This record gives sequence, C-alpha cells and structure tokens, in this order.
Amino acid sequence: MSDDPLPPSSPTPAPGRPTVRTAAVIPAAGRGVRLGPGAPKALRALGGTPMLVHAVRAMADSRAVSLVVVVAPPDGAGEVTSLLDAHALPERTDVLVVPGGESRKESVKLGLDALPEGYDIVLVHDAARPLVPVDTVDAVIEAVRDGAPAVVPALPLADTVKQVEPAAAPGEPEPVVATPDRSTLRAVQTPQGFDRATLVRAHGTVTDDVTDDAGMVELLGLTVVTVPGHEEAFKVTRPLDLVLAEAVLARRRLNDGF
Repeated sequence: MSDDPLPPSSPTPAPGRPTVRTAAVIPAAGRGVRLGPGAPKALRALGGTPMLVHAVRAMADSRAVSLVVVVAPPDGAGEVTSLLDAHALPERTDVLVVPGGESRKESVKLGLDALPEGYDIVLVHDAARPLVPVDTVDAVIEAVRDGAPAVVPALPLADTVKQVEPAAAPGEPEPVVATPDRSTLRAVQTPQGFDRATLVRAHGTVTDDVTDDAGMVELLGLTVVTVPGHEEAFKVTRPLDLVLAEAVLARRRLNDGF
C-alpha cells in the first residue's frame, strides 16, 4: 500500500469528455453492536476474509477507482493496515489507511481530508456492504461524470411501509399514522457518489444529524439522483445478514470462480 498515493492514469475518457479520477472512502470505524460481540463489524470474517477486504476489493474492481481511503477505528489504523497488507488487492489501485473519528460523519470527513489533489469524484461506501457488484459501482460513477452532484444506488421497496408514532418503551405497540405510497420510496445503498467539491462543501457546512452523505447534499438544496441498486449490495448488520452474505459468496465462488 502507498503511504502517499499519487493519482494514476484513469481509463481513457470518451471523446469530448475530460479525464476525471475517482477515489473511494470506506468508513470502517464502527463497532457493529447489532452483529453481536466480537471484532469491529468491518473486520468480521466473510468466507474466511474480513468484510473490509471484500469491500475494498469491490471498489478496486472498478477500473475507474484508482484510490481507496479506508478510515479505521481511531486507535486501529495500524491493525487495519496490517490486515490489508496480508490480503491480495488489485495493484492498479492505491490504498491509504487513516484513523477515524467518533462518528461516521466525522470519519468520512477525515477520509475526505486525506484525499490528495487530482481526484474529482468521491465514492463513500459502507464497509458492511462487502458484495456490491462492480456494475453498480460503475453506474454511480458514470452518473456523476454525466453531471449529477450526488448519486445513490437504490432499490424499490418490496414491503408495505407504515409510518408510526414511536412507542414510549421498546416492544410496546406503536399506532400507525400513515401508509406512504411505496412506489415513490426507495431503499438506498452504497457506494454513494459525489462531485468532490459538493461533498467537501456539505461536510463543511451541514451540522444536522443525517444518516448518509447524500442527505447532507440534500440539505444544501441540491438534487440527488438514483441509479439502479443491486440485491447483493445489502448491508451486513445482523447475524442473519452474515448467513446470507456467506451464501451469496459461496454461490459466486461456485459459479464465477470469485
């Protein structure tokens, strides 16, 4: 891994399109308490390999991504660096590890601050989405290249959604107050893609508590667009998700030699 990566050449752009370089930021400082006791979520094994390694490979599989910045736990940058050094990663992609903060938002900001000049598009990807297909990554990048300031992969909802009045205590009944039209709702995944200047501006000005970086861009009054997500880009949050991820990975290895 390079300690001070310089932007390598990107694939040749289409005629009339300027060359742009893409970097990915992977915040991996969370503990993942819903997944149960043990190592931080990003370091849990999936098919014998830490989820974080799968996530880095998923970003590096895109030929447009030439740098991946991994934001480690505040006191775990050395451990994460050693872990990544122990696994094969695409040589064309530089990987940089930096210590993170106490919150996801702070960690993404620290990852942004670590980016060298020369990168115009930034992806922000959850380490807990280790199996996102490269076609989804490329679709997000392409939409940013086409002029969108912020892009998210998203899927239509299969379940009916109810808006409720939150219960006073966990487990108590919650009154339903509305049933949104699910045809207008989408479940959002990562990587989320951004024009770098837009994302830097969002992190420099938005102080509201938001659940994703695209939400910060929305608060700037800018339009966020969606591209089709993928069912295999699900987030590994609970033990059952890990079982499903193992099954997906086993199928890939059987069918594709992954």
